[in-house]
Amino acid sequence: MEYKNILIIKMSSLGDILHTLPFAAALRKRYPQAKISWLVHPQFAGFVPDKPVIDEVLYFDKVKFKKMGLLDKIKYFFSMRSMLHSKHFDLVIDMQGLFKSAVLAAISGCSNRIGYCEMREGSGFISKAICGSHSKDHVIERYLDVARYLGADVEKVDFPMPDLTSESQSVQKKLAEQNVTGDYVVFVPGARWQTKEWPVEHYAELASMILAEGMQVVLAGGSDDLDKGNKIKELCPEVANLIGQTSLRELAALIQGCVVYISADTGPLHFAAALKKPLVAMYGPTKADRTGPYGSDKVSVLLSPAACAGCLKKSCNNWHCMHDITPEMVYKAYKEKLGRI
Repeated sequence: MEYKNILIIKMSSLGDILHTLPFAAALRKRYPQAKISWLVHPQFAGFVPDKPVIDEVLYFDKVKFKKMGLLDKIKYFFSMRSMLHSKHFDLVIDMQGLFKSAVLAAISGCSNRIGYCEMREGSGFISKAICGSHSKDHVIERYLDVARYLGADVEKVDFPMPDLTSESQSVQKKLAEQNVTGDYVVFVPGARWQTKEWPVEHYAELASMILAEGMQVVLAGGSDDLDKGNKIKELCPEVANLIGQTSLRELAALIQGCVVYISADTGPLHFAAALKKPLVAMYGPTKADRTGPYGSDKVSVLLSPAACAGCLKKSCNNWHCMHDITPEMVYKAYKEKLGRI
């Protein structure tokens, strides 16, 4: 069937948005004449693709919604319903697969609703789950199964990335202020789950090893990671600390300019993969074969040797999996990446 007005619902988070980019690119190739809109939380809109992939970006402001009183929430809900109805979508694709996205799909005014194979929190009752031959594979392939279902010819994984020219210029100024003028390695020490984080002491030790060879090290990430950055800086004063000082697009530009990227399982990791940068990723409680960096041959994934690795726990009373990945292990992988550049 030829659809003319399509809505993608994928509101968060950074890594999940980036994982959806190849699907959006495949959808555009399948429907070159359709109007394609994307519903997203404002804080993650910076990497929703520009035209010609996505024609219109719509917003559900979760942060604002949470701060509202009951009456204002009801008003906001009905304003979203009115806005979505006014678009007259003929296909809604729920790529979030959660209760919040199911509600928005349900009030979209479109009766033709589909989603990917892992529709959770009751979302499968609202949108038809599409399960293809890759339902046990990496999440990007699970998303692409929806494109295949719609008739897309998926020959390769494409990441439609924005033009980062202006952001690169502002990043160069910020690096110069930190006396970073040559090649540099980027560390992003934060992660959404505490159990996914590599210890700051390990980052400081690794930074000392890299700095000893004349390479510069730049810390990056959001303002939530300021304490981690300050601790690493305290342990290793020679690092440059840009944590909390870049926008999302500036962070991507910073990564685009680096020699090697190093982090645990966190959103910016997928910037590095999409930009085809040499990278080293550390995985403990999460599974790299399902949600790890994808679509690049410049990736080294270090899996924790802990027997409990891959448990998917967001909290743990005996957490040691990430500690068990030593700085020496990461340094060895880093040197291998450096030798291939």
